[in-house]
Amino acid sequence: MNNLRGTIFSPFSKGNNLVHLNLNGNELEGKIPSSIINCIMLQVLDLGDNKVEDTFPYVLETLPELYILVLKSNKLHGFVNGPTANNSFSKLRIFDISNNNLRGPLPKGYFNRFEAMMASDQNSFYMMDYSIKVTWKGVEIEFEKIQSTLRILDLSNNSFIGEIPREIGKLKALQQLNLSHNSLTGHIQSSLGMFTILESLDLSSNFFTGRIPVQLADLTFLGVLNLSHNRLEGPIPGGKQFNTFNADSFEGNLGLCGFPMPKECNSDEAPPLQPSDFHDGDDSKFFEEGFGWKAVAIGYGSGFVFGVTMGYVVFRTRKPAWFLKVVEDLWNLKARRTKKNARRNGARRN
Repeated sequence: MNNLRGTIFSPFSKGNNLVHLNLNGNELEGKIPSSIINCIMLQVLDLGDNKVEDTFPYVLETLPELYILVLKSNKLHGFVNGPTANNSFSKLRIFDISNNNLRGPLPKGYFNRFEAMMASDQNSFYMMDYSIKVTWKGVEIEFEKIQSTLRILDLSNNSFIGEIPREIGKLKALQQLNLSHNSLTGHIQSSLGMFTILESLDLSSNFFTGRIPVQLADLTFLGVLNLSHNRLEGPIPGGKQFNTFNADSFEGNLGLCGFPMPKECNSDEAPPLQPSDFHDGDDSKFFEEGFGWKAVAIGYGSGFVFGVTMGYVVFRTRKPAWFLKVVEDLWNLKARRTKKNARRNGARRN
């Protein structure tokens, strides 16, 4: 947060003990010096809000202790192809490359390497005496100290394309995921419902299609949700956290319906029924949830209409002599029994 200009100083000497490097909010230009690989003790690197013009710095993969990497709001460009070294970013907890000119598919190779984002260490909570500036739940703030449990993945405001890879489902310890303002397509992965401690999810301003996965309603810690300005359709999942979000979270999706949107869902757009929790043998529960009097009435009514219709078709098309013969035989049998009973009654009177 000074007015430092020029390029990032170079070279970094071998054997240095640098742990925290924060050059955020300056006017630094040029490239990230390759000699930074000598900073093998580096845990926090924040070069955000500068004018660094470079491709993605794969050289940083070789830093074995790197916990936090913030490169947001620079002029990084090109593809982010994925890991080029073993154990790339295995300890990384915060990865922020937002507001650059990066393009291509999302780096699913890195999603397989972010081991620290796959499991949280909630039982070993502590504060790290480092400061970083990131966007947290939609607001840019500066953390003067960093919680050891904090996990952030921010790839927003770039030109990434394609679908969300399935590999992202491995990052179950994430607390914030921001993929907004890209050109991502396809469906929203239902595996995001496995992010049980996720607090903020922003997928806005992309080209996502299909329905909102009902699994997202199970994210009980989710405080911020933004799915606006996509091409989503169908009913918005109800219940739990989704009852707390307003229409701003879903605006710009003309095909969405249901609360909190003004458009109501038609019967054919109704959300799928949740699995019932009735027990075997509990008939009252069974009828309450699926086979009430309305369903029975519909069944009888359908059967009656079907029977009348089929009878009419048979009489009009097949001249059912067999049916007439059966009726005639029954009539003759009844007549013979009547005459026989009459004779018996007359003999008794005599």
